[in-house]
Amino acid sequence: MLPDLERVIALQTLDTATHDAQKRLAEAPERAAALDARLEAAKQQVAEAKARLAENQAKRREIEKDVAMHQGRLSKFREQAMAVKTNQEYHAIQKEIGFAQSEIKTLEDRILELMLEADEQNAAVKRADKALTDEQKAIEAEKKQLAAESTQLEASLEQLAGERRRVTAALDQAVLAMFERVAKGRHGVAVAEARDAICTICHVRLRPQVFNNVRRNDSIIQCDSCQRILYYAGTPAAASADAVSQPQ
Repeated sequence: MLPDLERVIALQTLDTATHDAQKRLAEAPERAAALDARLEAAKQQVAEAKARLAENQAKRREIEKDVAMHQGRLSKFREQAMAVKTNQEYHAIQKEIGFAQSEIKTLEDRILELMLEADEQNAAVKRADKALTDEQKAIEAEKKQLAAESTQLEASLEQLAGERRRVTAALDQAVLAMFERVAKGRHGVAVAEARDAICTICHVRLRPQVFNNVRRNDSIIQCDSCQRILYYAGTPAAASADAVSQPQ
């Protein structure tokens, strides 16, 4: 294979790896923010569970105050019942006592319901607390992994930059200029494999003579459609056989 063709293939590999590493590194803040959002969501679950429990407790306290009020009225009515002098007064007091007792029973039933709800809410708080603890551990581990990955990517970018400088220094400057020009106009991809007489990136069929020349891998040939530098990835033996079999 032509040395400069080997070099542009290597250069494309380096640039693709560099682009991928830069993209991954640029995504790091967003990935970290997503981890923070996960943690915040877990904390919110705990806060909501505790708020529901606190609301339950507040309701119980209010109802308990109402029970105490009705119990106080009930005691008062019972004292009054011992001092009544007529049947009419007695029945009126008994009616008030019955109402107070009914109210107390209704309120106590509601307290019981709230207590049962509180049991489940307490359990929900414990589950949310455990989920938060587990999430904190998982997120901490993922953040450490993310930091290590970012460090590795930065080191890789330095290494790739060094390799690129080495390759470009050995590459014919006219070919390098062609590579840079095509890469700039083709989203960073300036080299394409030719396979089955087709450019594998733009998918345009090559003229038989052009494909025959590409398979020799002994010259810099551009795709007539996308202008990318073409190469043939078959074995040298296969390339030679193909070249012989192709019409000139």
